[in-house]
Amino acid sequence: MSERIALFPLGTVLFPEGVLPLRIFETRYVDMVRHCMRENAGFGVVLIEEGAEIGPVGALSPVGTLARIVDFGQLPGGLLSIVARGERRFRIVASDVQRDGLNLGDVEWLQDVPSRLGEDEYPALRATLARVLADLGEDYPTGRTQLDDAQWVAGNLAQLLPAPAAFRQQVLEVDDVRGRLDMLESVLAGRD
Repeated sequence: MSERIALFPLGTVLFPEGVLPLRIFETRYVDMVRHCMRENAGFGVVLIEEGAEIGPVGALSPVGTLARIVDFGQLPGGLLSIVARGERRFRIVASDVQRDGLNLGDVEWLQDVPSRLGEDEYPALRATLARVLADLGEDYPTGRTQLDDAQWVAGNLAQLLPAPAAFRQQVLEVDDVRGRLDMLESVLAGRD
């Protein structure tokens, strides 16, 4: 069974547990943010495969992440500043565009099985993430650190990884969280 959500096509990938600051200025997205705030609803962040962030989009990646607004502010000139946190992955089964240009999608939720990491699992990834988060401090508001949670480690590390969006999308589409961690470990170790 699918659910209909607003889609926010971007040139980046959002992961479950990841944090994404956004500046909102297009009317269709300002309206979407207002709706999300009023209804306590999320929106789907999906990678643009063809097109640009401003204007019509040609093609979207099939898998995205539901985002929830966790911080909100007004900037000069009417811009909105939000911070969104990724919650869960979805697959788009159908999509269309409203008259105002807002993309909507019928999505099926992808299940990520909660998984705890043992002390000896992925020590280099966990240490790297802890260092990066310490360096970023309040610039990347993760909330409570959960270095023993596979989903939390994979999501935040993938979110912060300076890698091309196409690779990050490949990581997002892996259905097993430990498979995502394995891909990240290979990249950080310098392997293909």
